[in-house]
Amino acid sequence: QVQLVESGGGSVQPGGSLRLSCAASGFTLGDHAIGWFRQAPGKEREGVACISDSGTNRHYEGSVEARFTISRDNAKNTVYLRMNDLKPEDTAVYYCAADPVCMGSRIDPRPGFHSWGQGTQVTVSS
Repeated sequence: QVQLVESGGGSVQPGGSLRLSCAASGFTLGDHAIGWFRQAPGKEREGVACISDSGTNRHYEGSVEARFTISRDNAKNTVYLRMNDLKPEDTAVYYCAADPVCMGSRIDPRPGFHSWGQGTQVTVSS
């Protein structure tokens, strides 16, 4: 069964840090670009970062570019999202997905993709 599982979320104070993990099962994650997305209550899902299959190319949404870092360890079949200087507006459920469409700071799921996982909740509050 092809599956991506997100983990690493939690509750932190503003200025805090978290590292999210996206682990793959049932397929070789290293063959795919991977994107991180988030959905805040009452808002549309948005792309925040993506990384090419080799890790050479990375894209970030503008509000996170200076604070978030996407990376991957293909040997562990895992992609990470390091989030620093977290802000209340980063509060959301975070998801990962394979083969996103990444152009500049715009990150979208591939056309027709609907198989979102459970996601991992990130809450930033004082």
